[in-house]
Amino acid sequence: MLKKLMSLYKDSILYSELPKHTSDHFYIFFDEPQNNWLAIPKASLTEKEINLLQVLYEQVKIPLKPLSTLSRIWHDYLLFNGSMPSLSAESNFRFIQFHVKGLGVDPTEIEPAIKGFFSDEVQIIWEDDHNGIVIEERRQLSLTESELSSMADTLESDFYVKISFYFGRVYPFSSHLRNQFLQEKEYFEFAKENLERTNILTFEKIFPAFVAFNLPDFMKEKIKQELSSVFSEDPELYTTIKVFLENNLNASLTAKKLYIHRNTLQYRIDKFIDKTGVQLKDFYGAFTVFLACLLFEQRK
Repeated sequence: MLKKLMSLYKDSILYSELPKHTSDHFYIFFDEPQNNWLAIPKASLTEKEINLLQVLYEQVKIPLKPLSTLSRIWHDYLLFNGSMPSLSAESNFRFIQFHVKGLGVDPTEIEPAIKGFFSDEVQIIWEDDHNGIVIEERRQLSLTESELSSMADTLESDFYVKISFYFGRVYPFSSHLRNQFLQEKEYFEFAKENLERTNILTFEKIFPAFVAFNLPDFMKEKIKQELSSVFSEDPELYTTIKVFLENNLNASLTAKKLYIHRNTLQYRIDKFIDKTGVQLKDFYGAFTVFLACLLFEQRK
């Protein structure tokens, strides 16, 4: 029943186990027969709805995770459109969103480990026990994408969880900052639902798939007619071509990642070109084929 309520209340969160912490912007309700908990934003509920839910379900009060004053301001600003932090207009910020997948995730253990990888102080806020945001003020060069990938590997090894990061872009401090964060949040949510799991995500890695997903149906059909049918006939060919394109047409690296001989790789590439007439080493050809790969991936 609580799962149905999620569709009625935007930004509600369903838990399969009792959350250890929550925000004071949520009411928590427990469905004993289903053994799950639903957090609903207080702003979404009328007094009459609250009274009804209290009759149907047990309302649970969970101690708030203590936040510093600045973290609390960032939390309310980014997630609930609260007041902006009072910071220098010359500051630049980057948001690194993360998702932790695993049982028994404890934010109080993971948070210090994440902070330890940054040379400067960062703010970390949690949306729930599995999703959070690192707020980094860019005073100097910080973690690169490669270093962030190493951090993900270390955290996964230490805490026995799977973790993925969205590596945001750097933005100046302005009235647009929250909207820029929300746009990145939309991309990250799209990736978690639609893309193959990877521990590091960026705008560049997500946006092509995001565009392909939102193409009009008639455009998707045209691409399917032109190219995707080849992948349907030979799924192995799809995997080969996509990995080849993702590795910047580097044959040695592609063959290594696919665990095949370079001659086998070249045979498959030639086979694709013979069937489609599209050259992969031409920019326009590579772009078109990559778009076809993304659309084919969505139908898998």
